[in-house]
This record gives sequence, C-alpha cells and structure tokens, in this order.
Amino acid sequence: MSCGKPHETDCSEVLERVFLFLDREMEDADCSQIQRHLDECAPCLQKYDLEGLVKSLVARSCGQDKPPSDLRQKVLLRIRAVHVEISEDSGPPAG
Repeated sequence: MSCGKPHETDCSEVLERVFLFLDREMEDADCSQIQRHLDECAPCLQKYDLEGLVKSLVARSCGQDKPPSDLRQKVLLRIRAVHVEISEDSGPPAG
C-alpha cells in the first residue's frame, strides 16, 4: 500500500508498526515519525483508522476480557467480505 509519493518512512514499515503506534508502545521519536507519515499518506491513514476502529470495537465488545489471539484476523476477514459484497451490489444497474 502506498500513495505513490516518496516518504521518509516506507509505507510497509508504518503498517507493520501501526499497532505499536495505536497502543503508544514505542519511543516518542518513533511515534513522531509514524505520525508524520500518516499526516502525508492517505492510504496508510485509512488503514490506521480501520485498525483503530477494530481495536475499539473489540475493546467495547470484550470489556476487560482478553480477546482470542485470532479474533482480529477473523474480524478483518469479515469486514473485507462485507466490503466485497457491498462493492458487488453497487455495480452498474442491469439494463
């Protein structure tokens, strides 16, 4: 994923570290570097927003219980499947 513009930090590196950034589990300098990238890269910002949404939904749904390790993957697969269904349903009208 990339917006096609050169960045100080590569998109793949940002996306690999997005959960550490969300949880503020990295040094301040690294957080600043990730934030700069997100400020200038719309595709990565969109992915970050999705990951944040999934994280908050899981937190609300599970309360204080620790979610199963594969829950995130299952949720993301379902979101993608629904997105594909919606995209297919909104295709050109039959005529």
